[in-house]
Amino acid sequence: MAVFDTPEEAFGVLRPVCVQLTKTQTVENVEHLQTQLQAVSDSALQELQQYVLFPLRFTLKTPGPKRESLIQSVVECLTFVLSSTCVKEQELLQELFSELSACLYSPNSQKLAAVSEELKLAVIRGLSTLMHSAYGDIILTFYEPSILPRLGFAVSLLLGLAEQEKSKQIKIASLKCLQVLLLQCDCQDHPRSLDETEQQQLGDLFASFLPGISTALTRVITGDFKQGHSIVVSSLKIFYKTVGFVMADEQLRRISKVPAKPAVGQRVTELMVHREADWVKNTGDKLAILIKKITEYVSVHPHWKVRLELVELVEVLLLKCSQSLIESAGPLLKALVGLVNDESPEVQSKCSKLLRHFADQKVVVGNRALADILSESLHSLATSLPRLMNSQDDQGKFSTLSLFLGYLKLLGPKVNFVLNSVVHLQRLAKALIQVLELDVADIKIVEERRWNAEDLNVSPNASSVRPWNQVQRRYFRFFTDERVFLLLRQVCQLLGYYGNLYLLVDHFMELYHESVVYRKQAAMILNELVTGAAGLEVEDLHEKHTEMSPEELRGIVTSILEEYTSQENWYLVTCIETEEGEELMKQPGLQAITSNVHTHQVLSSPAFSKPGPTICSLNSNIWQICIQLEGIGQFAYALGKDFRLLLMSALYPVFEKAGDQTLLISQVATSTMVDICHACGYDSLQHLINQNSDYLVNGISLNLRHLALHPHTPKVLEVMLRNSDASLLPLVADVVQDVLVTLDQFYDKRAASFVSVLHALLAALAQWFPDTGDMGQLQEQSSEAEGSHSCQTAAPLENSTTAEDIEQFVLNYLKEKDVAEGNVSAFDNEEEELSDPPKVDENDTLPDVEPPLPVHIQIARDVMERCIHLLSDKSLKIRLKVLDVLNLCVVVLQSQKNQLLPLAHRAWPSLVHRLTNDGPLAVLRAFKVLQTLGGKCGDFLRSRFCKDVLPKLTGSLVTQAPISARAGPVYSHTLAFKLQLAVLQGLGPLCQRLDLGEGDLNKVADACLIYLSAKQPVKLQEAARSVFLHLMKVDPDSTWLLLNQLHCPLQFTPPHASLRPVPLGMASEQQSPYASNVLQLLRDLQ
Repeated sequence: MAVFDTPEEAFGVLRPVCVQLTKTQTVENVEHLQTQLQAVSDSALQELQQYVLFPLRFTLKTPGPKRESLIQSVVECLTFVLSSTCVKEQELLQELFSELSACLYSPNSQKLAAVSEELKLAVIRGLSTLMHSAYGDIILTFYEPSILPRLGFAVSLLLGLAEQEKSKQIKIASLKCLQVLLLQCDCQDHPRSLDETEQQQLGDLFASFLPGISTALTRVITGDFKQGHSIVVSSLKIFYKTVGFVMADEQLRRISKVPAKPAVGQRVTELMVHREADWVKNTGDKLAILIKKITEYVSVHPHWKVRLELVELVEVLLLKCSQSLIESAGPLLKALVGLVNDESPEVQSKCSKLLRHFADQKVVVGNRALADILSESLHSLATSLPRLMNSQDDQGKFSTLSLFLGYLKLLGPKVNFVLNSVVHLQRLAKALIQVLELDVADIKIVEERRWNAEDLNVSPNASSVRPWNQVQRRYFRFFTDERVFLLLRQVCQLLGYYGNLYLLVDHFMELYHESVVYRKQAAMILNELVTGAAGLEVEDLHEKHTEMSPEELRGIVTSILEEYTSQENWYLVTCIETEEGEELMKQPGLQAITSNVHTHQVLSSPAFSKPGPTICSLNSNIWQICIQLEGIGQFAYALGKDFRLLLMSALYPVFEKAGDQTLLISQVATSTMVDICHACGYDSLQHLINQNSDYLVNGISLNLRHLALHPHTPKVLEVMLRNSDASLLPLVADVVQDVLVTLDQFYDKRAASFVSVLHALLAALAQWFPDTGDMGQLQEQSSEAEGSHSCQTAAPLENSTTAEDIEQFVLNYLKEKDVAEGNVSAFDNEEEELSDPPKVDENDTLPDVEPPLPVHIQIARDVMERCIHLLSDKSLKIRLKVLDVLNLCVVVLQSQKNQLLPLAHRAWPSLVHRLTNDGPLAVLRAFKVLQTLGGKCGDFLRSRFCKDVLPKLTGSLVTQAPISARAGPVYSHTLAFKLQLAVLQGLGPLCQRLDLGEGDLNKVADACLIYLSAKQPVKLQEAARSVFLHLMKVDPDSTWLLLNQLHCPLQFTPPHASLRPVPLGMASEQQSPYASNVLQLLRDLQ
C-alpha cells in the first residue's frame, strides 16, 4: 500500500530528490528517486508525471559521454514511471519515443551503439512500456506522417537487434516491441478497433517500412535452426500481420489514384508511399520471392509450432491478400497442402480445418486466378513426378505425394482439367506405376506353403474391422516407409472420386495389358480407383457435381473383374509342382520299424530336369493374384449388396484360390471371402456358401468333366466343406460321386488334389455326424479313461449271466472269428438271416430289402474303398494323405460295423505293409490308423495284430533302445525318436482295447522294460510307464511280478517257516537305473 496518496504529500517527498538528481546525475540519485517513487500511489504519480520525468529526461539529454550504468538506471526508472502512469500528450509521447530510441544509436558510426545487453534490454522494455502507456486515441495521433523518420529509426533499431544480437532474450524482446510499434500486440484494447479511414492511414504509413521489415524478418526466419523456435514464430507472426495489413485487398480497393498531399516537409514526403496499382504489382512480385523462400524453409522446420505458424501465415495472406499477392498463391498453397499429412496432429488438424474452410468459402474454386495457379502447379508436379519418385528418398517421396494429395483435395472436380491432358495423364500414370513397383526377390513368398488343411478354416472373428483396409503387407523397390504407400492409396482414391472414372480405368487397363511389368501396379491402382469412386472413406471438401450411379460403377467393376479372372491372368504359375516332389522329404539313415528300404524311391524328379520359372517370376505371379483377390474384396466393399449380382462370376474363382497351396494366396483369398460376406450382408461364410451353393456346385460338376483344363476344381469343393455345415451335404452329394468317378479316371495323375478333397470331406463328415454310442467315448488321446472303461465292462455281465447269454456270446464270437479270418460270404449271410425270421411290419411290402444307408455312411464307404487302392501309391505325399483319410473313414463308419469290418479286412494287408515296409513318416501315420482301428473294431484285429504287427513293433523297440539310450538331446528332434514315442504311447491302449493274451502281453512288457531305464530320454520313460499302467489294468499280478523281478524295493519274508522265500531281483541294489520308474509304477499299482 502506497504511503503518499495525495499529490501534495508526494511532491514534498519527491521534490528534494528530483532537485538533487538534476544537479548531480549519478546512479545513486536515480536509484534513490526510484525508491521514493515506489512509495507514491499511481494517482498521485500521474499528477506529478512531467515533474518526475524532467530530471530523468534531463539526464538523458545532457551533452557529453555518460556511463552506461547511469543511462540504464535512468531508463529503468523512466520505465517504472510510465508503467504506473498514462501519457496523455502527443508531444510528450513523441519526445520520449525519440529520447529512448537515441539511447541505442551511435551518431559517429550511424548504426547500433556498442552498449551492454542489459542497457539494450532496458531500452526495448522502455519503448514497449511507453507505447502501452499512451492514453486513448493519443496512440493513433502518434502515427502521423511527421513521425515517419523517428518511427522508421526505431523500427530499424529493433530489426537490427532481432537480426544481429546473439542473446535470445534481446531478440525476443525486440520482436515483441516491434509488434507493439506496428500495433500487433496481443493486449486487449491496444489499440481499439480501427475504422476504415484509420486502417488506410496506418496502411499508408506502414507501407514505407514494408520492404525493410519483410527482408529483415525473412533473414531471421530463414536463419539457423539453433536460434530457437520462439524467435521464428514471432518473426512469422510480424511478417504475415504486417504484410496482411499493408497488402489487404479491402484497403487497396479504396486507394485513390491521386495521392493525398499531407502538410509535411519534403524529406517526409519522399518517405511516404502511395499504394497505387504499380506499387502493389511491384511489391507483390518482390514479396513473392520472400514468401517462397520462407515457405520452403519453414515447411521442413523441425519444430511443430513453427510449422503451425506457417499455416496461420497461409490463412491470413490467402484470405486477405488473394488479389494483391496472386504471385505468391502457388508457394502458399504448396506449403499448405504439403503440411496436410504433417507428423504433428496439431498441424494436421489446423491444415484440415483450413482446407475445409477454403472449400466452403470457395477460396480456390471460386477464384479463377487461384484455380488456374493450382491447376498449373498440379500440371507441373505431374510432369516432374516420375523424376521425383525416382530420385528422392522416402521422406522426399512422402512430402511430394502429400503435396500432390493436397492439390487434389483443393481442386476437387476441377482435377479433370489435368486428367484430360493426355500428356499429363501419361506422366501421372507413369509415376504411379513406377513408384508402386514391388520387390519380388524374396524367396520366402514361394517357400511358405499351406501344409495343413485347417488353414482353410475361417475364424468367426476373422474380420472385425473394415475389410478393405486389410491390405496384405508388401515390399516395394523404391521405398520402405509404409506412409508412402498409404499416401499413394489416398491419391488413387481421390483420383477415382473426383476424376473421370471411365477415362482412368481405360488408361490403366491399357497399361495392365501393355506389359507384365506394369500389371501388378495397374491392378493396385484400379482397385483404389474403384474404392474411391464409391466415395468410401474419402474426405470430400467439395460438393461433388456429378455422382456415378451404382449401375455405372457395377458395369466398370464387371469389366475389371472379367479381366482379373480371365484364363491368362488368374491361372498363373506360382510353384514348381511335381507328383514325386515329396520324395525329396526322405531323409536316408532314419530308423524305421524295419530295415527294409522302400521300393518306390525316385532318384530324380522330372521337374528339376528342365528349366523352370525363376523365383522372381513366381513371386511376381503370386503377388499379381493376391492383388487381384484384394481387388475383388474392395469391389465388394465399394458395391455393397449390389455385388451379389456378380457373385455368379466372382465366387468360384475366389474359392479356387482359397484352396491354393501357396500360403499367401490362400490367406488373401480367405480374407476376400470374408470381405464378400461383410459387403453382401451374409452372416457368416457358411451362410454365403449355402446361399450360393448352386453356382458353386454347378461349376464344379462342369469343370470335373474337363479336369485337364480345370485342374484346381477339387479345391473349390474342399473350401466349401471346410467352411460349411451338415446342411451342405445333400447339395454336394452328387458332386462327391462325380469327384470319386473322376478320381478313378485320373488316379495316376491328379491323385494329390483329389485326396486333399477327400480328407476335407471326411473331416467334415466326422465333425457333422459325431458318433453318440459307447464307441464314441474311446478317444485316441484319452488312454486313461479307455483303460478304466475296458476293465469295468465285464463286471455287470458276471452278476446276471444266463445260459442264453453264454450261448449268444459263443455264437457272436464264432461269427466275428469268421469275419476276422475272411470266411464270410453272401450265402452264409442269407442262411443266417433265414434262421432267424425277422419281424415283418404289416405295412412293409419288401421285408428282404435292407433300409438304405445314410448319405454320409455311403460316402465314407466309397471313399474308404478308394483309399485301399491308393495306400500303395508310389508318392509318399499321397500315401500320407490317404492314411489320414483312412483314419477319418474309420471314425465315420464306427457305428456301422457291417460296413466297417469288411473294408477293414480289405485294407489290412496294405496297412501292414505301410507299418513294416515304409518310411518313418508313413509308419507314424499308419500307426495312428492302427490305434483308431483298435478302438473301433475291437476283437476283429486281435489275431491279425498279434500275428502281423506286434512282432515288428516289439522288435523295432528293442533294436532302437540302445541307440536312444546313448543319444544326446538332439535325438528328440529326429523321426526315429518320434516313431519310438508314438509306438510306446499307442501300445498300451492297443493292448487294453484288443484284450491281448498273456503271451502277447509278455512280449510287449519285455520290449518296453528297457525304456524304464533312467538312461533313456525322459519322454520315452514316461511313454514306457504309460504302457505298464495299461498292462496293470489287463493283468496286474503278472505286471507286479515282472516289475519286482526287475527291481525289488522290499525283502519279502515267508509267512511260515515251511515256505521257501521267493527270489526277486536286485533287492539290495539301490543304484539300479530302473529303480525310480519301477518304484513309481509299484506305487500306482497299490
